[in-house]
Amino acid sequence: MSKVKVHSALFLVAIIYGANYSIAKIALPEYLEPFGFILLRIVCAAALFWLFGLTQKNEKIKSRADYMLLIVSAIFGVGINMLAFFHGLSLTNPINASVIMTCSPIMVMITAYVLGKERLTPLKISGVLVGALGAYLLLTKDGVSLSNGTFLGDLFILVNGSSYAVYLVIVKPLMAKYKAITVIKWIFLFGAIFTLPFGFTELSEVNWEVIPTEAWLSIGYVIFLSTFAVYLLNIWSLKFVNSSVVGIYIYLQPIISTLVAVSFRGDHLDLLTVLYSLLIMVGVYMVSKK
Repeated sequence: MSKVKVHSALFLVAIIYGANYSIAKIALPEYLEPFGFILLRIVCAAALFWLFGLTQKNEKIKSRADYMLLIVSAIFGVGINMLAFFHGLSLTNPINASVIMTCSPIMVMITAYVLGKERLTPLKISGVLVGALGAYLLLTKDGVSLSNGTFLGDLFILVNGSSYAVYLVIVKPLMAKYKAITVIKWIFLFGAIFTLPFGFTELSEVNWEVIPTEAWLSIGYVIFLSTFAVYLLNIWSLKFVNSSVVGIYIYLQPIISTLVAVSFRGDHLDLLTVLYSLLIMVGVYMVSKK
């Protein structure tokens, strides 16, 4: 598989997810409570994955051990990950969330090392640290406070990043055996079952009639792009690159947010922004290089 195709897919994921913090906030928590939104998101995405799977050749799961790994992947990659993210986002702001999520690639690398899935090399360690430094400097150059009553929300975002890091590592062995759509449709089915008790009450209490158009667009974006498209592209990419390479693309999200602000809001692009963005790109290159 062409490296250009794989990295293009990961870059597209970064674009979609880079905008997700602010777009999801349009509907959350004013029109949907976080756990209700998550259940809606997972059930709709699961339906999309299974419908998409009908267009592919059916593939059976080979062993009970693989089913167990799918369940664990669903708990970390869909259940804990999404519940913690949306609950955290409802209690904090998008900037704080994106700052904290830059810890995720470091967690991916450490988790992969602890589980014996990847080797730590000086180049990888340096790349993660360079990327982390660039992301931190970019996001805090205008001053960001992680206090101001957002501590609990910030903590949930940290749990979100940690659980997703574990997911990226433990799901990779399944990609050596099965197609991406086979893995992801089962993960979301088990994920929907796991989140049902958490989100059912909140979802049943939603007043659908008062939801405005922009909130519906926000919901659609979260379901179709930041869930269906992102998870499918990420899990497909794991067939060709290490978990740490997929994780390092989180560092590109602050760059994309900055570019969107410059392009569509007319924000000023200063020299520091350019330099810090280059640091992030260097970090991505160092981690992805053999």
